[in-house]
Amino acid sequence: MRVLIWFLLILFHSVSFFSQNAYWQQEIKYDMNIDFDHKNHQFDIHQEITYINNSPDELSKVYMHLFYNAFQPGSMMDVRSRSIADPDSRVMDRIFNLNKSEIGFQKIIGVNNGNNNLTFFQEGTILEIFLNKPLKSGKKLNLSIDCKSQIPIQIRRTGRYNKEDVAYSMTQWYPKMCEYDLEGWHTNPYIGREFYGVWGEFNVVINIDSSFVLGGTGILQNPNEIGHGYEIKKIVRKGDSNKLKWHFKAENVHDFAWAADPFFIHEQTSLENGTILHFLHKNDSLNENWKRLQPYAVKCFEYMNKNYGEYPYKQYSIIQGGDGGMEYPMCTLITAGGSFKGLVSVTVHEAIHSWFQGILGTNESKYEWMDEGFCTYAQYEVLNYLYKKKVLNPLYRQYKSYSNVAKSSYKEPLSTHADFYNLNYVYGVNAYNKGSVFLHQLGYVIGSQALKIGMKKYFEAWKFKHPKPSDFKRIMEIESGLELDWYFEQFTQTTNTIDYAIASVKSMGSKTKILVQKKGRIPMPVDICLVTSDSNAFWYNIPLRIMRGSKKNDMIGGNFKTLSDWPWVYNYYEFEVDFSLEKIKQIQIDPSTRLADINLENNIWTVNTNQEILVPEIVFKNKL
Repeated sequence: MRVLIWFLLILFHSVSFFSQNAYWQQEIKYDMNIDFDHKNHQFDIHQEITYINNSPDELSKVYMHLFYNAFQPGSMMDVRSRSIADPDSRVMDRIFNLNKSEIGFQKIIGVNNGNNNLTFFQEGTILEIFLNKPLKSGKKLNLSIDCKSQIPIQIRRTGRYNKEDVAYSMTQWYPKMCEYDLEGWHTNPYIGREFYGVWGEFNVVINIDSSFVLGGTGILQNPNEIGHGYEIKKIVRKGDSNKLKWHFKAENVHDFAWAADPFFIHEQTSLENGTILHFLHKNDSLNENWKRLQPYAVKCFEYMNKNYGEYPYKQYSIIQGGDGGMEYPMCTLITAGGSFKGLVSVTVHEAIHSWFQGILGTNESKYEWMDEGFCTYAQYEVLNYLYKKKVLNPLYRQYKSYSNVAKSSYKEPLSTHADFYNLNYVYGVNAYNKGSVFLHQLGYVIGSQALKIGMKKYFEAWKFKHPKPSDFKRIMEIESGLELDWYFEQFTQTTNTIDYAIASVKSMGSKTKILVQKKGRIPMPVDICLVTSDSNAFWYNIPLRIMRGSKKNDMIGGNFKTLSDWPWVYNYYEFEVDFSLEKIKQIQIDPSTRLADINLENNIWTVNTNQEILVPEIVFKNKL
């Protein structure tokens, strides 16, 4: 019996240790050589790939993305665009109408493992490679891949000669390994949404006509041979006089993007810590705005470094290209025209992706709100800083947008996979707006100071990994000392909503009894501000019992009174204040406007409010 107990104890501790140390992620190195033919908009690519299987599993095959194949009539992206109720205006039926010289394609010529030719199957935007022997846990796989590609007319993110006439926006341009993680392979076909990739190293050589100027991911290894503002030295060109060899290296990234144009103007500035910011754009008429942009970009990076964690790379490139704005490791491609404030805003948003997408490589297809939503939250925080504004709730429009969808019949939960939303509109509202509301409201739940500290700890704990919502939740639980399962479950996995009301205010002689009603299905802690007739404000916080505690330091100050916790099954909560009714001018739920209450009209009681309510049978009464 003792032996059995001893064995069970050892087993328990072993399982416990494994569960705490079970995180793993795959690793990859790409050595790529690209021979670029700008006359027919095609290129040949040779890849030498080293793929390390850090999983506990044996792999009999691997998968890769071939994104360019989405830009062909009849592709899943094309059909989705022509069948969804609200297609992206940039796509519509444009793919369907491409001719052979305008489509994109990636044709795999051969795949080898050493001297062994491997069997492969190419279907749409996914390449399936069958290994000649299983790749065991902890072992390396060496692949040689040859591929011929044609760059499509730019429709979405990638392509040639976009509406601003940038020659090449080279994103999603190479055969890219699909991610394999604890959930298995992620082989989602490309139909226009977000991305997920393997962390690793890129060694990329691009042979392209000498007229082109390039910028993108990685550090240029041969600036003396290139010139174009990358190094103020005499240009030394080797080999083919009509082509330059651009050699980039990038470490600890999960993607590689670049852009090229013969008429790019290249300028640069740097942060105090030495990080270089590159700016590449066309057209001298844009120069004034792009010159003015530079100090704003510097301040954005320095604010994020201080408040969210240090940007770890030596450079970042802001490039005219793409359609709107799109983030990639160490660079972004944005449209260049429009107002100066618009240029600053899109630059700030895309640059902040360096933290939430470039460095915290969340699976955007499943948790797009952890990237786009968190970026939107930080974007408006940074814009407030840049323009020296003191806005009570900089996310007012995001709250309004979320509320409109939350009250509609077409709402969907945040947990919906990005590809499977019924409407593009709802995807956008959820990813950007509800995602930012989620984070801002989390500060209301746990306290603004705990959120701020927690965000930095989250970055430090999960940079260069792939955090999931549960990982973020644990960081915030540890920082705040509160249980947050209920909040994550209700706000991300359901379409339930929040609605609290001041149900009644009743005189009790020298005191006043306040009855608060929970009308929505999502329970929340409640901040209540009481303003007396002499304009003094008194704050009360009603925590949820399921939180197992209450917030401490918050933007409302530290002098709020914490009441008894509210068991969420009660729809009414009653408490007394030490003021006679005659001395009270106003009572309001959450004047900070961080609570995503879908009906604000019942949140305020004033001396002019006329209300009668039948006393409910079941009321939870504050016991303090």
